[in-house]
Amino acid sequence: MRVPSRSPGHQSGPIVTPARRRPRGSVRPLTTAPPDLAAYRDAVAELLVEVGALAQASSTTARQVLIDQRLREPAIAKVLEATSQGLIGARETLLLEMARYQPNARSSAGDLVALVRIYLLSRIDVMWWRDASTFLTDTEVHHSTELVDLEWLRRRDLLWFRYAEQPRTVVGRGVRALRRRLQPEATPRTAGLLFRRARREVVALLNDIGREFAAATPAGTPPLWVTSLVRSAEHQYRLRRLGYAAMVPSGHCLGWAADVEMEWFGHFGVRETLAGLLLNRQRAEEINVVDEGQAWHICLAPSATQRLRRAYEAEMGI
Repeated sequence: MRVPSRSPGHQSGPIVTPARRRPRGSVRPLTTAPPDLAAYRDAVAELLVEVGALAQASSTTARQVLIDQRLREPAIAKVLEATSQGLIGARETLLLEMARYQPNARSSAGDLVALVRIYLLSRIDVMWWRDASTFLTDTEVHHSTELVDLEWLRRRDLLWFRYAEQPRTVVGRGVRALRRRLQPEATPRTAGLLFRRARREVVALLNDIGREFAAATPAGTPPLWVTSLVRSAEHQYRLRRLGYAAMVPSGHCLGWAADVEMEWFGHFGVRETLAGLLLNRQRAEEINVVDEGQAWHICLAPSATQRLRRAYEAEMGI
C-alpha cells in the first residue's frame, strides 16, 4: 500500500465559483488529448481501497499524505487540471470535505470512502462542463428558457420516466407521510424534485434510458424513476446545510446531471438490469455515472448533446 491522506469532516464548505459567463451550454474545447477516463476511474478505485484502509480517526495525517500523492499521479491529475478549479483547487476542496465529514442518515456518503468516490467521480462532470454557467438562484432556474417544464410533457404522455415533486405545504407533507405508511414500497423514499424542470437534451437522454429499461424488464416493472435534476447553487448549499453530500461545483447546478433511483428497483429484481444499462452508456462515453447508493448520479457528456437535442425535437415534433 502507498503512503496515506487527511481527516474526517463535511458540511457546507467550498464556495461555488461560477464559471466564466459563456453561453450556458457551451464548452471550451480541450487543446490537448482528452484525459483517459477509464484510467481515471481505475486510479480512483485504487485510491478508494487505500482510503478505506486508513478510515480511522488516527490516520488523519496519513490520509492527507495519500491524497497529496495520488491526486498528482497523471491518470488523476489530468482530469482535475481540466476542471474549472484546477488540480490545486480540487485537492483543497476534497481535503476540506474530508475534514468536515460527519456521517448522517441524509447523506449518500455513508463513510469517507463513499465521500471520496462521489467527489472524485463527479469531477468528470465538472471537467466536461467547465465553461458552462451555473444556475445561481432558484429564480434563475424557474425562469430559464433553456429548461422545459416536465409537468407539461408528462400531461401529454411524452415522458418515459417518473418523478415526484417536493410537497410545498404542511398538508402536502402530511399526505405523503400517510401514503408512505400505508404503502411503504409503492414509490421510492425520496424528497422529490424541488424544480420540475430540465434541459431538453437531458429529457431526451432519460426518455432513451426509460424506453430501454422498459424493453429489458418484465411486464409490470415500474418505469425509470428520477429523483433529482437541475438545482440552483442556492439550493445546493441548502442541501449541504441539511447534511446531504451535495458537491460543489456540481453538474446539477449546470443543468446537465440527474439522479436515478436504484435501490427501490431491487424489490422488483431489476436493479442490476438498470445498472447495466447505465454502465453501458458510460462505456459508450455518453454519460458519467457515480454510484451514490440509493440513487445513481448521471451526467450527460457534451459529445452526446447534439444527437439528443435532435432526438428531443423529433419526439416533440419541433
